[in-house]
Amino acid sequence: MFKKPNLTDMKRYRLFSMIFIIALVFPRAQAQNSQTMYYMNLPQNHLLNPAIQPVSKVYIGLPAISGVNVDFSNNFFNFSDIFALNSTGESTISLDHPDFDAGNFIAGLRDRNKIELRSAVQLFGLGISAGRDLYIFLDVNERIETNFGLPGDGLRLLFSGDDNFLGQSVNMNSLAGDISWYRETGLGFSKNITSRLRIGVRGKWLSGVANISLENKGFSVTVKDDLTHQVDADLMANISAPVEILSDGDGMPDDISIDDSMFDDTRKMVDYFLKTGNNGVGLDVGLEYLLSDRFRLSASVTDLGYIRWKRDLTNLQSKNQFVLSGVNFRDIYDGSIDFEELGQELFDSLQKAFTVSATEIPYRTNIPAGLILGAAYSPSGSLTLGLLSHTRFDGNKFRETLTFSANFNIGNAFSTSLAYTAAGYRYDNLGFGLAFRLGFFQIYALADRIPLKWNKFVSDGKSIPVPEYLNTLHARAGMNLVFGNREMRKKDKPMILTQ
Repeated sequence: MFKKPNLTDMKRYRLFSMIFIIALVFPRAQAQNSQTMYYMNLPQNHLLNPAIQPVSKVYIGLPAISGVNVDFSNNFFNFSDIFALNSTGESTISLDHPDFDAGNFIAGLRDRNKIELRSAVQLFGLGISAGRDLYIFLDVNERIETNFGLPGDGLRLLFSGDDNFLGQSVNMNSLAGDISWYRETGLGFSKNITSRLRIGVRGKWLSGVANISLENKGFSVTVKDDLTHQVDADLMANISAPVEILSDGDGMPDDISIDDSMFDDTRKMVDYFLKTGNNGVGLDVGLEYLLSDRFRLSASVTDLGYIRWKRDLTNLQSKNQFVLSGVNFRDIYDGSIDFEELGQELFDSLQKAFTVSATEIPYRTNIPAGLILGAAYSPSGSLTLGLLSHTRFDGNKFRETLTFSANFNIGNAFSTSLAYTAAGYRYDNLGFGLAFRLGFFQIYALADRIPLKWNKFVSDGKSIPVPEYLNTLHARAGMNLVFGNREMRKKDKPMILTQ
């Protein structure tokens, strides 16, 4: 049942409420897989292109063991922009500290600022060779995808104060949000059409566990002469999660009640995660074409799909005009308020933005699609030089990465890759992958965009190394069970069945 917090927990729940509502106002998610593994002999590379066939005749992926994937990226700040050593050099201070110089952070802001965090766990994987021409896949992946983003002028207004915006209207239309947790079950095949052309198709059933999505039809902030902020908002926040937004007499959000009864009963908990009622479909398609024994081209379109959310629905709507106070981060730097007071002020103001709707309207979110184009040259049977373009689409926006790689593969006994990626407004991103086989076990680890320059975080006299550049970081590791070897002999050319 829904439980309302008691008085001793109100402060903790109020903080949670503030974070929750702020999260509603932050932008959309994207999924990203490793470019480094594309030309490695790993079963998981068919997630990037379903036409790719593993070297092993059979592979099995076990829950969590076979693949844990973490991806982080942002396009507007690095470590030194949000952290710095204090005047004594004995500890690290952050952006909200009165002594912190926010100049570098403000200077690095873009018109559309994004922070993306994605993770995926492979729950099960199975690949079976059905002769020379056909390979069949079954995959189950648990995915959590978030994207936080803010308009540049909105952040400048918050951190630098009102002086530069007095009498102006700040456009916040690029504000959008989607936080999704869903399960992806994919069944597909890869088949040789001719001796040079191979195609792959993977259909996916998507089961949504929870989602927060913001629809932004219009949002602006006008700085008045008295330093208050007039907000004109036309927003809809949709929630599919075991929460209840409690409202006051005016219908404004007052608190959050969490339904934790499922954790009291194992059967209820299993039903909640397996029988979500939030269903969707997806599709991956790909091809490989062998121009010669040494040169091949490939292409794929991934994550064409959507989820329709129908369970545990809450609709929050803001279609009104209201006034915020002129409090901002400059007041923290001046010492007139502290960070907790600013957070409380923002929370109280944001409460005015939304009203809790009595409706429970189902809604739909799309999975951002990806386009991959690849070219590979193999000067020898074990060495492949690869070029890979990966474009990610999100509505009318897209993001492009370009990867050059040198890959060394000896059947499914050993595989390694050294990659260079241009992405995230940086051109010094290195990637490295390594996989080797011990009997039936294939163990692998890889990272895209490995940090080359490091900084340090100092606390209580202890120094912790951290990457200086936080634009992008991707890591994947796991262990597969692999059986047999499908690598063809030299006399069996063309070598379209191998990587």
